[in-house]
Amino acid sequence: MLVLTRKPQEEIKIGKDIVVKVISISENSVKIGIEAPKEMVIMRAELYQKVKENNVEATKKVSLNLPENLKDLKVNKLNKRKNERKEKD
Repeated sequence: MLVLTRKPQEEIKIGKDIVVKVISISENSVKIGIEAPKEMVIMRAELYQKVKENNVEATKKVSLNLPENLKDLKVNKLNKRKNERKEKD
């Protein structure tokens, strides 16, 4: 991890497209600004973790509601055959 010391209004450049600027410093927090391409997703770590957890939960709910006929798909049959072969070995 690279650790840098910056004063208010000083910047850090990451690659050619990202600039992190120290906006202000108070007693117990640092306010930063981030300039980055619009297509780049920037989130606080705790928000990212919550989104990730919600996506996992949503995936579980969707997989529980799959129609029964999906069990008959060729992909699943191939996987079943592979697992059967592994069990024999």
